[in-house]
Amino acid sequence: MIFAAGAAVVPDVGAAGEAACPPRDTRVTAPYAISGYWVVPRADLCLTRRTVEAMHAVGGDTIITFGPRFALSTVDADGRVRTKGEPTPGFAGCQENGKPCYLAARDAIPGKKIRRVFTYVTSEHFGPGVLRCDGLDRRIESGGRVYYRLLLGRSCDDNVYDLVLVATDGDGVGNLLTEAAGYGMKVYPGLPAAPQDPDKPWLPDLAHLDVLNAFTGRVLADYRNRYGTWPSLGGVYQSFELAMRDRAPRDEVLTLYAAQHAVVTATLPGRTITVSPYWDARRSRGFPPESVGRGFAEIAATRAGAPMAIAIQDGRGVGKVPVHGPDETDAQVAERLVPVVGRLTNRQAYHGSTRDYVEAAARQVTPGVELWVNVEVFEPTPVAGECGRSDPLPLRGRAAKSRVDRQIMAVGRHATKIIAYGWDPFLTCRLNWDTPSLSDDLAAGWQEPIIVHAALEGGGLAVEGHNLRGGTLQIVYRQAGAGEVRVDVPQAAHTSRGGLESARAPFVPDRLDPAHPWITVKAVNGAGRTSTSGHTFRG
Repeated sequence: MIFAAGAAVVPDVGAAGEAACPPRDTRVTAPYAISGYWVVPRADLCLTRRTVEAMHAVGGDTIITFGPRFALSTVDADGRVRTKGEPTPGFAGCQENGKPCYLAARDAIPGKKIRRVFTYVTSEHFGPGVLRCDGLDRRIESGGRVYYRLLLGRSCDDNVYDLVLVATDGDGVGNLLTEAAGYGMKVYPGLPAAPQDPDKPWLPDLAHLDVLNAFTGRVLADYRNRYGTWPSLGGVYQSFELAMRDRAPRDEVLTLYAAQHAVVTATLPGRTITVSPYWDARRSRGFPPESVGRGFAEIAATRAGAPMAIAIQDGRGVGKVPVHGPDETDAQVAERLVPVVGRLTNRQAYHGSTRDYVEAAARQVTPGVELWVNVEVFEPTPVAGECGRSDPLPLRGRAAKSRVDRQIMAVGRHATKIIAYGWDPFLTCRLNWDTPSLSDDLAAGWQEPIIVHAALEGGGLAVEGHNLRGGTLQIVYRQAGAGEVRVDVPQAAHTSRGGLESARAPFVPDRLDPAHPWITVKAVNGAGRTSTSGHTFRG
């Protein structure tokens, strides 16, 4: 069931099939600075509701999913689908009228040819928008599972087709869109991920770009038909990643982006394309902040007129970029980064910090493109006594809330939105049943102030951030000839702008040491909560 809400049509929150799920609790009880998360679509509607509700409670309004891999496959003598020589998982039960789905498709086009076979394993059900050719395209129910058969050609009467077989494990994407609508959130389902180059799997195989685009068009047309009026469909996510730096001419990933994004613009006009490139600050193999600007512009140029959100991975979780203040450039790298870069100083190991790279990207933002930041809420490797990710590899550890606060602080005022990878398992895992998860820690400490910008202005100190109001600013600096000085100053002159709070306080440093010109500030707010880390700037 659906009902009209103005010009939009949204799912009826009391639709049949939901009776077994607990009612929605739409309260936002602990709004943290992160407002979006990657999730895995689940076929269980009640599990989806609990997941979306938990994200919404800590301020989430955005959900992103990865697109399944669109994979080139082969067929053995018995008509069974194989990928890289092995039976393709999920397709063993695909039967139509007692025949393997490939043989049934071949028999549906007597005298014609199947050129290539592709497989796609997803967690969503499609509607009639993907089925365009009578007798060729089919929805198949076999062995308790739903499959789709698509024969893609230049027309429904062509002599040569590419066969796409789709296996589903339920309607996880549909569940997310339904629940997001109930909570006033938006979903960005992943576009079909391009086949990988067999020799260079970090690159797309452009030999199959034509059929990928045809399949993408079918999927998006189905979204338009079924969800086009739903406010919960925010856009789509481009799953194939690339480094944000100057790319080579005729770069394969940018070619993929331009082609697939043109399909998005033509099929879902006005919807946002979200991409999440990465950067690498390691001196051993990365690139400096100066390379970011050209990379940002090249990605933005692939949007084909669609709105685009470039959600840059901050790199701290994988250890490619450090999070530190400008006063820590010559300090030892954080202990959790040692397995990645060795026991070096930040300057020796890295070209710069998160703050340097975000500021470089922010200088390239143009109309139609938003800068988001994807903070990685995990550690490069696990240590004893913490939960994390064990599958898929590589193993990852769980971040602490104070470290995530530092990531938020490093983004500064530049990001339109801060999102995070990923909700499961990094926000939800627990070492034991009675130990808090990271999402529990965010909920418990959401009122702790986070300062994202500070500067001396007009005879005082001006700060911006989250949850600042109503207390004091704790200031630390070094005085020439006298060592460290600590000052507590009452906050005043509060304002709000773009989701951030501002505060001013009367303060001028007395004889700031020119050999150490750094000022560090924490906030204590009216709720009595204190910043977990200080914000450092040049005085």
